[in-house]
Amino acid sequence: MEDRLPVIKKPNPKSRSSKKLLLFLFIFFITLLLILFFQSSLSKITEIEIQGQQLISKEEIAQAAAVKAGDHFFSVSSSKVESQVKALKMVESVDVSKKFPGRLIIQVHEYPKVAYQIGENGQIEALLADASVVPVTVQGVALDKPILTGWPKDDPLKVKLCLAMSKLPASYFSDVSEIKPSPTDSYPDKIKMYTRSQYEVQTTIGYLPDKMKYLDSYIGSLHSSKITGGVITMLEADTHAPFEKDTGKTNAKDTKDGSDGKGNKDNKDSKDKDGKDGKSTASKETDKRDTASSSADEKKPESQDTARN
Repeated sequence: MEDRLPVIKKPNPKSRSSKKLLLFLFIFFITLLLILFFQSSLSKITEIEIQGQQLISKEEIAQAAAVKAGDHFFSVSSSKVESQVKALKMVESVDVSKKFPGRLIIQVHEYPKVAYQIGENGQIEALLADASVVPVTVQGVALDKPILTGWPKDDPLKVKLCLAMSKLPASYFSDVSEIKPSPTDSYPDKIKMYTRSQYEVQTTIGYLPDKMKYLDSYIGSLHSSKITGGVITMLEADTHAPFEKDTGKTNAKDTKDGSDGKGNKDNKDSKDKDGKDGKSTASKETDKRDTASSSADEKKPESQDTARN
């Protein structure tokens, strides 16, 4: 019976040692591959793509991000780059994404600009909704917003205007090229807007939300009536009037007419004077001839009497 029992084999100690060796080799090669990977160009940033900027240059954004080509791809924190770029005055929000291998994308969303102005040094400046000023560093930027002229630096009405413009669709101001203040006693916030279609629009900042949505249709109705140019007043009522004529020409004409009238009067006076003088001279000569004739008549009888004697 004992001879029929199966013999249990003892475990081979070599199999355990071979598994440990394989595990060690696996870890070694993985570590080696990781070292080679991090030393290769695949683990580094090779391209930084900046999108969405209009008024801020790519150089400014890249400098704020503090990331450059050659930095380790996995060591760059997207959230850190976002916070650094968002610190720029013009930037409203930032989205940073990484795409392997080596591509970093920075999507910038700027605050909406409502207008432009010319700075003291002649540089173009963008105005945001809160009237904060941002210098335009991009060359050749298209001025697709109205230009504010004649506004004091810290005018609260300019802040009110920018805020009102930011709440309206940009299409309302597509035809407006310039906005300047024109306050009166009745309307302290009155403004003048000049359009590219040769109209002057007079309204107030408070009326902008109600009046601007009708401006394009109002100008269209004027064009359909073949009325080009003029002053559009949009206050309690909407009216149109032609531009005033040049008063300088009228004054010049009046001056000329006055000079001609004065000259004619002088000529008339001169003629009257000459006529009067001529008449006086003729009267004197007639009197002289009459006196001479009388003297001759008196002497003639005396001569006849002498002859008789």
